Amino acid sequence: MLLLLGVFLILMLVGLPVALAMATSSLLYILVTGITPDVTLAQRMIAGVESFPLLAVPFFILAGNLMNIAGVTGRIYKFAVALVGWMRGGLGHVNIIGSVIFSGMSGTAIADAAGLGTIEIKAMKDHGYSTEFSVGVTAASATLGPIIPPSLPFVIYGMMANVSIGALFLGGVIPGVMMTLFMMVTVAYFAHKNGWGSDSPFSWPQLGSAAIEIAIVVSFPLAVWLLTVAGVSTNVSIGVGLAVLLLIDWYFDFSAVMALMAPVILIGGMTLGWFTPTEAAVAAVIWSLFLGLVRYRTMTLQTVAKATFDTIETTASVLFIVTAASIFAWLLTVSQAAQIMTDAILGLTQNKWVFLLLANILILVVGCFIDTIAAITILVPILLPIVLKLGIDPIHFGLIMTLNLMIGLLHPPLGMVLFVLARVAKLSVERTTMAILPWLVPLLLALAAITYIPDLTLWLPKYMGLAK
Repeated sequence: MLLLLGVFLILMLVGLPVALAMATSSLLYILVTGITPDVTLAQRMIAGVESFPLLAVPFFILAGNLMNIAGVTGRIYKFAVALVGWMRGGLGHVNIIGSVIFSGMSGTAIADAAGLGTIEIKAMKDHGYSTEFSVGVTAASATLGPIIPPSLPFVIYGMMANVSIGALFLGGVIPGVMMTLFMMVTVAYFAHKNGWGSDSPFSWPQLGSAAIEIAIVVSFPLAVWLLTVAGVSTNVSIGVGLAVLLLIDWYFDFSAVMALMAPVILIGGMTLGWFTPTEAAVAAVIWSLFLGLVRYRTMTLQTVAKATFDTIETTASVLFIVTAASIFAWLLTVSQAAQIMTDAILGLTQNKWVFLLLANILILVVGCFIDTIAAITILVPILLPIVLKLGIDPIHFGLIMTLNLMIGLLHPPLGMVLFVLARVAKLSVERTTMAILPWLVPLLLALAAITYIPDLTLWLPKYMGLAK
């Protein structure tokens, strides 16, 4: 066990990518100890990606890329300005609300930071905000991507922990709303402290237009329900509702109705049993293509091809990490390392609340050094047995783990969101890190609330019958 972990840490310290570090240390451990034939390395790595839920990974990545090239990000920004731009520190609030909407389509923090972040940081700098504040709020709001459904980390966690991915998706809704409010309070604090005003004049017509768009999206499931109560079949009700919605949107050319409908379609489809969470990723791609090619007509075959190749590159990187992490996690299990770590943690405490505190610290530290997908793949086999033994709901723990790892994305040495925003804002990594530090306060407050108030996560899955 010490050999495996020691070689892995040494390879990480010399700068080897995390996936290569895991694969190399696993191979060396097998060759030195002879614990299993070396062909097992290839077999376990292949087995690590032979999973139906993992098919969601490339499709959610593709959906996010397609949304970026379809011009949806600009429409989301325009809608958010109409909704909250009139508040003090307006573009800070716009940044957060834009991320809330975009997170319902992409499922990744990096897509949010690279897509909306480019627009938002430029707009905030043009309106006189400091680069540091612009980067800080963009980084914090990007963490909403994997919390508000859909979510790639939830897909990986659900596969590893053998829990309902749909329940994890629903479990992220209330925590996502709470995180949004905490971040908006933080923007309000900075606005009051610095004497900032609004960035868009208050306009009843603009605010009313944004409110109407929200009302239309909210009324869609209500209208479908009323039609089913009246005796119309569910499928016909949804078809009629979508047809009417498309006609209304085409006539009035709303900013964000179609974008706001993405999470409604995905969660509604899973709730009705139309598709599994994996198939929901395909539905997200179809919806993205429909918006870009048919509704807005902003896509071309060239841009679709570029999005596809970008997706292939990202997917290859993610799945290589999964394959390397799968053999690494398997060796931790067969070498009894996972059991030794479990016994050590249980030796420290049998109290689930104390364990959750220790787990938060551990995952936060790991998240600063290891990629999100790799961290989930390694930590779940170690921590899940303790979670189950102490009576902690694995859905609740999935939210805790994901939020911890999202915070890890904001910090060196491997914080991908940190590096993306440093490049977008043309700041040094050191200045970008300092800009993000104040935003740890709302994120850590949200983490504490999610950790110690389980019903924030579990109420909605229980209400929908997806959790006990």
